[in-house]
Amino acid sequence: MKFSLFVHMERSDLARPHSELVGELEDLVLQAEEAGFETAWIGEHHGMEFTISPNPFINIAWLAAKTRRIRLGTGTIVAPFWHPIKLAGEAAMADVITGGRLDIGIARGAYAYEYQRLFPGLEAWGAGQHMREMVPAIRGLWDGDFELAGEFWSFPSTTSSPKPLQKPYPPIWVAARDPNSHDFAVASKCNVQVTPLASGDGEVASLMERFNAACNAHPDVPRPEIMLLMHTFVAEDAADTDRLAQDLSQFYCQFGAWFQNKKPVRQGIMEALTEDEIAAMPQYAPDKIRQNLVIGEADEVIARLKAYEALGYDQYSIWIDSGLSHQRKKKSLQLFIDRVMPAFSEPKAGPKAGLR
Repeated sequence: MKFSLFVHMERSDLARPHSELVGELEDLVLQAEEAGFETAWIGEHHGMEFTISPNPFINIAWLAAKTRRIRLGTGTIVAPFWHPIKLAGEAAMADVITGGRLDIGIARGAYAYEYQRLFPGLEAWGAGQHMREMVPAIRGLWDGDFELAGEFWSFPSTTSSPKPLQKPYPPIWVAARDPNSHDFAVASKCNVQVTPLASGDGEVASLMERFNAACNAHPDVPRPEIMLLMHTFVAEDAADTDRLAQDLSQFYCQFGAWFQNKKPVRQGIMEALTEDEIAAMPQYAPDKIRQNLVIGEADEVIARLKAYEALGYDQYSIWIDSGLSHQRKKKSLQLFIDRVMPAFSEPKAGPKAGLR
């Protein structure tokens, strides 16, 4: 199982300059590259300091100049916020700039807050339909001389300029949850990204069942890869684990409030939650977070990840956005590198049979 890093800029203090956050983003990605991580993933979000990434291709182009080996992925582009010609061209340019290290993750989006501002009236089902039209469109544009008369976009014969460096295309990953999304991804020969959020290992297993069902429904399609994204933090001891559970409980309550889209937002920061509002989200209580996220000392984290590997996940992505300080993120990531990753390294080949 390969490891990757899912990382954004984030802040809750307006006094912190964004230029400082850019440096922290680079620092974490370089730390992951040095350790041999497969990919660094950066998504797309708008108008919120909770997750700062208005165009992941800008971040990727910046990181391409700072890195040498690690792949750089959009985790994920929000399909209805883009035109296919624009997405195909910008993605291809990013692939050229990265030297062929680009992965394209595409999703329907998640926050009603963003839908209201960038695409008023859009809802989840319609956003998903945009994604389904986008995937074949960008591939057609990369092939060239492609015209579209679709439900959402129409244009005459057009070729992406530039074209991607990777042939035939950069890998495309579809964010999937329901069975129909898994089926679309597999039928379209796309890799799959999944996250249980804070729903626990039952949902991890269910997501794999949905993926396997989609693969079984399309036996003529080579099995794509599937990536599991989860908040993951390695603790030094039990007390450190408890602190992480408390802090990530606060993070997920904010996460839930952004999804509810009811709280006032000023300068991109949501109004603080009241005790009653926190109590109304018992699914994010510290004990539930402790159970459902991958938080703990190295041996516990290894056991959880071994179980995910046994289920068939090809890539495991550490979701490091958390509201924690940069130093705490770096510390946990280094503990993961030093104490967890060696349990997943390839065994060294021993002497061949019959040789002394």
